[in-house]
Amino acid sequence: MEPFREHLERCAECREELSQLQGVTDSLAIAVPHVQASADLRGRLMGVVHGEAELLRATGYEADRPVRARAQWRLRLFPALVATGALAAGVLIGALALNTGSAQQTRVIQAQVLPPAGRDATAALRKVGSHVQLQVTGMPAPALGRIYEVWLKDGSGPPAPTDALFSVTGQGDGTVGVPGDLKGVSKVLVTEEPAGGSLKPTRSPVIVASV
Repeated sequence: MEPFREHLERCAECREELSQLQGVTDSLAIAVPHVQASADLRGRLMGVVHGEAELLRATGYEADRPVRARAQWRLRLFPALVATGALAAGVLIGALALNTGSAQQTRVIQAQVLPPAGRDATAALRKVGSHVQLQVTGMPAPALGRIYEVWLKDGSGPPAPTDALFSVTGQGDGTVGVPGDLKGVSKVLVTEEPAGGSLKPTRSPVIVASV
């Protein structure tokens, strides 16, 4: 956000576009009835946001930056994304609410949280259809320069790495999608790894879920 704010200070054209879109963002706040989101929903959404932020920090802020020829286009598009982002978030929350009441059965698998995680930390796998999520609460944040990584273990074989990397909110809450549908998986593990993840575990698991 800081580079964008600095750009606005010296670009009259972008300031004008942002001003024109302000009416849209203002109207979104009064266009639909206000509904208080549950703490669980806020925690899950913010867990995803913080996890992606940690992943971006681990891979470098240049990772999602377009080539120089498109940089100005991105800056001009950003105000529109700001305006439509709130609408997209509303659609996402609505979809989550609808899925909560869908006919698909939710399977919850409680996981064991091991030291050095906090004594009050909890973790569980939630499986709806073929979609699996790991939800944690009360987990300590990974150490500086490290991140939580999800592993899948098949029988007696070594744990297989995944691209599911996540961190947690200030309250220790986090949510991350687990690849696959757990078919053939005997355990889901979580370890604290160097930023960017590892191909082999470098530390003992802090979360173990027997599937």
